[in-house]
Amino acid sequence: MTTPAPLFSPRIGVFDSGLGGLSVLRSIRQRLPHAQLLYVADSGHAPYGERGDDYVCDRSLVIADFLYRQGAQLLVIACNTATAAAATAVRARYPDGRIVGVEPGLKPAATQTRNGRVGVMATNGTLRSERFRLLAQAHAAHLDLRLQACTGLAAAIEAGEVDSDAVRERVATHCAALRAQDVDTVVLGCTHYPFVAHHIQAEMGPDVALIDTSDAVARRTATLVESLAASDQTDAEPTAAALWTTGDLPTLQGFVQRWLDFPCTLATEPA
Repeated sequence: MTTPAPLFSPRIGVFDSGLGGLSVLRSIRQRLPHAQLLYVADSGHAPYGERGDDYVCDRSLVIADFLYRQGAQLLVIACNTATAAAATAVRARYPDGRIVGVEPGLKPAATQTRNGRVGVMATNGTLRSERFRLLAQAHAAHLDLRLQACTGLAAAIEAGEVDSDAVRERVATHCAALRAQDVDTVVLGCTHYPFVAHHIQAEMGPDVALIDTSDAVARRTATLVESLAASDQTDAEPTAAALWTTGDLPTLQGFVQRWLDFPCTLATEPA
């Protein structure tokens, strides 16, 4: 009889400007159910997409430092804006670290579009970044990209009520602009947006494909986990994910109860 391989429990740190990165955390848990997940929602300083790059970079470094102090062996920047503004600085501070960023899914959108007209819903910070320009140049130079800066949408979602009138109104406004441009594919370029994908789909119509990169990030994370030496990991059964917020704890709790189906411990982090 073959003895099953031992289960290892890598410590994975994940952070976002707020609650949006929980969509990525959920996908990572599905792919790596035995991982010890550490998550920081920087809700007290959200939304990053409406902040300057220097501010976002400074916050990202503070949170990366915190997660590494908690023992993270791999870091996921679960925020498009933070990836654009701070991934280079985080990698420079931790040159030996395993770090995964999040970028809008232009590459999969290019394979799915039928008419070549692709909408990108993202924050101002993401769309204005040099990183996004290079991404578009590499994977979407042949596409007709229609960029929609969704001002206020991440902040409305961050309030915790994804079905509120404020959220629906923001979604309707931004989707109307893309509908008028006849896009057949929409990239969700902010990790907050998957939580309102049902509203976006309803506004865009059933024939428009939505691209969410959460699972791609989880796959990349799983690949890097394989490179961890067994001696760097611990045998473990699935444990509760440890979540911290710099904002309102009840709001985080409400999101966790609605969207996550695994145990979590919640705390405030005054960083």
